[in-house]
Amino acid sequence: MFDFLKKSTPPATVASAQAQLPRQSLFGRLRSTLASGAAAIARDLSEWMPGRRIDAELLEELELRLLTADVGLPATERILSDLRKRVARNEVADLDALIAALRRNVAELLHPVARPLMIPTDVKPFVILVVGVNGSGKTTSIGKLAHRLLGEGRTVVLAAGDTFRAAAVEQLQVWGERNGVPVIAQASGADPAAVIFDGYAAAKARGADVLLADTAGRLQNQTHLMDELRKVKRVLGRHDDTAPHEVLLVLDASQGQNALTQARVFQEAVGVTGLVLTKLDGSAKGGIIIAIATELGIPLRFVGVGESIEDFGIFDVDDFVDSLIAAPPSRSA
Repeated sequence: MFDFLKKSTPPATVASAQAQLPRQSLFGRLRSTLASGAAAIARDLSEWMPGRRIDAELLEELELRLLTADVGLPATERILSDLRKRVARNEVADLDALIAALRRNVAELLHPVARPLMIPTDVKPFVILVVGVNGSGKTTSIGKLAHRLLGEGRTVVLAAGDTFRAAAVEQLQVWGERNGVPVIAQASGADPAAVIFDGYAAAKARGADVLLADTAGRLQNQTHLMDELRKVKRVLGRHDDTAPHEVLLVLDASQGQNALTQARVFQEAVGVTGLVLTKLDGSAKGGIIIAIATELGIPLRFVGVGESIEDFGIFDVDDFVDSLIAAPPSRSA
């Protein structure tokens, strides 16, 4: 069964309050999304050209599919270069062998970045600064991550650092109530750095394991807001020179190559240490994960596949590849 989200078991008090989607419904929806349309890198190739030997036309078709699926030019060129070398050495003789080699190549690109977030027990609070553009699912991801951390037996405090949007504070407070965790907030328009430091002080006083700090959504070209993020990091660093311990960038997978641009700019501005890729169940083509892995190498901590609190988890490479590039059907079947 498809399962590229590895999930923790939530506490009963939290789980009982959440509407749970059936597991098959959740993963079935994602599998059908990535295995259809432009995301279907290998869809119907086996039926279209069963047993066909590899030639230039077939490789060009595969290249087009990779680019259409948001894999990006550098990753596509790297994958096709390896496949062409294998064909020249007679290591890949037919379509089935080509798809198998493609799956191996993609998995090899992704395994180095499939690195779950590790929170040491001797750092309290472990500060996670969550950043991203407007509409990426940042605040929702914080709520889901808090739920996951609670399921691992950790204590959590939330800091409402998005002070420009009153609805953002309210949204985070709803997640706080749902998860039963405190939310540190100030009036609309307050200094985000001050709010997040208050959150740090509150988490420290409570002996909390993790501080999850929200920030205002911002476009990557808004220099003054990027400067604000740098200020937040500086203020935290004055009180704990190792904080923030994680700068988690939330990206909307349906943005395609624009998500890659966002990742580059945030990485340069604040030193991103991990990614959350959301909305893989919507119009996302999936290949952007490969593009980001190849060009930036930032660890992919979590992925989100829907609205439910359970639609969030650790990225699993092999099952993702199974969904994005279906293996050819068995000829003996």
